[in-house]
Amino acid sequence: MAVKVFITGVTGYIGGDALYALNKKHPEWEYSALIRTQEKANQVQQQYPKLRVVLGDLDDSAVLRAESARADIVLHTADASDHEGAARAIAAGLSEGHAPSKPGFWLHTGGTGILTYDDSKNDRLGEWSTKEYNDLGGVDELTHLPDEAFHRNVDKIVLEAGTKYADRVYELSKLILQKGYTPVVGAGKARWNHVHVYDLAAAFVLLAEAAVARNLSGDIWGAKGYHLCENGEHDWADLARKISAIAADKGYIPANPVEKHLGKDEALGVAGFEAVSWGLNSRGKAERLRKFLGWTPKERSIEEEAASILEAESSRLQGKVLST
Repeated sequence: MAVKVFITGVTGYIGGDALYALNKKHPEWEYSALIRTQEKANQVQQQYPKLRVVLGDLDDSAVLRAESARADIVLHTADASDHEGAARAIAAGLSEGHAPSKPGFWLHTGGTGILTYDDSKNDRLGEWSTKEYNDLGGVDELTHLPDEAFHRNVDKIVLEAGTKYADRVYELSKLILQKGYTPVVGAGKARWNHVHVYDLAAAFVLLAEAAVARNLSGDIWGAKGYHLCENGEHDWADLARKISAIAADKGYIPANPVEKHLGKDEALGVAGFEAVSWGLNSRGKAERLRKFLGWTPKERSIEEEAASILEAESSRLQGKVLST
């Protein structure tokens, strides 16, 4: 019997690449996807004719519950970090449709904002931090973060079951293009992990294959199944300087752009919480996937992608469509 995979967010950045990677590696599996409109469903089915479309959204708890009960693997990427109702529906469906003899597997995409807890708790902005979370030796700390940490409400639902390159860089490019200066939030020493979406998709493939192989290791699933994905980290201020330099070199902004230091309120004013995040530390070490599933990120770093991200954002602001 074919493996059944149910995916949310296939029209998005992460979900779309995950579906592509899974289908390329395992075209024999049966895929179904939650899609909000028939128009978008038609576009997806042009690329994946065998895909079964489930029309609905994350507020359709009954649909999510039924599909999760039916699927062998649920891959949740659509607003996965914050939509509590969807998480509860998926958890309920997996519980109803599976048993220890026939387990269901949930691959949930969490948000790295949860790793900013230490900075948020201490009201630090742009400061250097030595705090780095670890998903191997430090997994208990990750799975027991305080309830006030970002995304913790949904994390708890996922962790209890069975017992997004980030937009921030595009927003940074957008601000530089529109304002013509280099934004430095707080002291300008904050660091953040990055991972290419293709490497993230490869991680989903490995986890899905482990599920199909019935590799039920406690090091992969359950209480310790908290997998970070990263391929290094960047300094937000240095990345802003790099993007500004490229923008100036291309003539998008004046030469020798000035640096403008922003406090929390100023950052909120110019670009909302995305800008505040440029002053927060979100640092982790992805050891669990590497050790137990052999995950090896191969794609380019965020610094190497800076020029293409800037070009994409410039074209978007001008209403252009880039050729691929």
